[in-house]
Amino acid sequence: MGFFKQKPDPISDKARQLEAEIAALEAQIRSLSGKVSKGQHAVSPSPEIQPLPQAAAEPRAAESPVFEKVNLQRVTSQPEHHSPEQFNELGVRKYDLAGAWQRLLRQFRGPDAHNPRLISYLASGTIQGLRPLRYEKRVARNRFIGFFLLLLLILWGVAYVFFRHR
Repeated sequence: MGFFKQKPDPISDKARQLEAEIAALEAQIRSLSGKVSKGQHAVSPSPEIQPLPQAAAEPRAAESPVFEKVNLQRVTSQPEHHSPEQFNELGVRKYDLAGAWQRLLRQFRGPDAHNPRLISYLASGTIQGLRPLRYEKRVARNRFIGFFLLLLLILWGVAYVFFRHR
């Protein structure tokens, strides 16, 4: 049935290919830097890379830095929107039950999507090689139900054997 067989993921395959290319380039860089440190000349520079002219290579004279004026009052001052009914007679802020409930719900929801278009693509299955999210949810739900029924069957068998021998 393929319960324990993992489907190939095209994004992970591409990531592995890119990591292999990066490792090959790093090895090439290490070998070339080893040749340069030994005094051998590395591969001659390509015609695309031109050496800097001497005038551009020399550092310029120290110039005074240019600063912009910043309105610090706008940055540092936060408008306070506290009304007197938010505090009790001792000056302590009252407990906000609705706000606490919203914070609790936010903990279970998870972060908002940074890229809603990507989320819609994943949900609809328009990325080539990836199945729609609703299909994956259905597969996961069916797998959970199957394993749950298997667990119930095993527990029923253990209970049957245990109580039959009593």
